[in-house]
Amino acid sequence: MKLENPTGTVLYSIEKAIKEYRKLAQKNITKVVKDITVDQGLILIILNNHQNISQNELANLVFKDNASITRMIELMVKKEYLTRAIHPEDRRKFNLEITDKGLETLKLIQPVIKVNRQTALDGLSLEEIALLEKTLHKIIINCRNN
Repeated sequence: MKLENPTGTVLYSIEKAIKEYRKLAQKNITKVVKDITVDQGLILIILNNHQNISQNELANLVFKDNASITRMIELMVKKEYLTRAIHPEDRRKFNLEITDKGLETLKLIQPVIKVNRQTALDGLSLEEIALLEKTLHKIIINCRNN
């Protein structure tokens, strides 16, 4: 039985598109903030929109396991983007807060993120984007159900 060339599949193309987008995004974010990653920027955005989110929920939203999200948060605290304090009612949980440096970083990277998305989606119609979202959602459901 001959194996199919993995580089010839649509799933490979999806993975390649994601990697190329992340390279573009990181390159452009680094132009305005030198020491933050795409994922760390995403964490700032999520925490800014959902102040009381749990670390588990945060990990799920950025597609990271709990150990990875813990390391990322520790690094972001060290870089002074976040503060972390023990939750007053549940000592197993932490409260994460964005620092002034983190808020300033958000202001700097949000326009970059908007341009990155526009660049990546350039030339796609709203109908193409909607169809792509629908198709990707079907793939996600197929993978979750098996």
